[in-house]
Amino acid sequence: MAFWTSHLLGLLFFFLLIINQISFITTTTTTRVGVILKPTYLHVSVFREAPAFRNGRDCGSSAADRIHVAMTLDANYLRGTMAAVLSILQHSTCPEDVMFHFLCVRHEPVVFSSIKSTFPYLNFKLYKFDVHRVRGLISKSIRQALDQPLNYARIYLPDLIPIDVKRVIYLDSDIVIVDDIVKLWQVDLGDKVLAAPEYCQANFTTYFTDTFWDDSELAKTFHGRKPCYFNTGVMIVDVDKWRCGNYTQKVEDWMVIQKQKRIYHLGSLPPFLLTLAGDITPVDHRWNQHGLGGDNIEGKCRSLHPGPISLLHWSGKGKPWLRLDSRKPCTVDHLWAPYDLYRSSRHSFDE
Repeated sequence: MAFWTSHLLGLLFFFLLIINQISFITTTTTTRVGVILKPTYLHVSVFREAPAFRNGRDCGSSAADRIHVAMTLDANYLRGTMAAVLSILQHSTCPEDVMFHFLCVRHEPVVFSSIKSTFPYLNFKLYKFDVHRVRGLISKSIRQALDQPLNYARIYLPDLIPIDVKRVIYLDSDIVIVDDIVKLWQVDLGDKVLAAPEYCQANFTTYFTDTFWDDSELAKTFHGRKPCYFNTGVMIVDVDKWRCGNYTQKVEDWMVIQKQKRIYHLGSLPPFLLTLAGDITPVDHRWNQHGLGGDNIEGKCRSLHPGPISLLHWSGKGKPWLRLDSRKPCTVDHLWAPYDLYRSSRHSFDE
């Protein structure tokens, strides 16, 4: 009886977390060694505390040695964010040099306290993203999750983070890194504003509608460059070049056209492609083994692409934590499970 009571309460908390309706009446939390219990009246353990990761001997200690990583942060993807952060720290030679910049749309005490309690030594800052800045520019896409304002926060990243941050790695919350992130940080952007893995074998024309290609003026957009698909869930951005080149406005301009004429189907990706495809620094494909969440409609299982892997990315509809909880995981989801800090009776280790 006690087992089922605990189990049902765990499901209740996670459901409340997902719909963003949790509010703390008190800041008091009940804790056990290695376990976070919140809130006290639920008596449910949510996330296990991560180990403390320390720098190696050769790591620097100055601001110049910082590796800046930006991610969005909300209750819906908190479990994914926790796993992503753990994977970055665990495989980093200099984990204390990694500075996380989390973008959020509101102050959610349960989210903030979960980050602090799970990673007591984490270097991070929170930035509130004003959804009104983008809400009137969002067009309905093929999947509701792609229409959330926070999905567009990456466009405004250089406007949100401190002016002294010159470069930043942007990562989606449905990734895990199995390599040292310093290798991605050290990618030479040359004179480009952005670097990301390119996929030139993909049929680029399918990302835009016939309305786009039939318009002779719009179709000229890619003249003079060889556009290739790139995924905006893994990007290295030269923040100064982005600001100086007014790239936020350039992306917004395409979103305005999309409101007038439907020129693409997906969410925040196509305006990035229209602005930058064919004009970025390519990164080795090992840094974005994407599509592991399947397509945007059904989220069917997919296999790994051949070749070495440094980053696994569950882009698409299917998320590993949901498929694992449903007891219908894909094979690749078991690669995510070791980084799952959620206290689940189904697939995480016993205390």
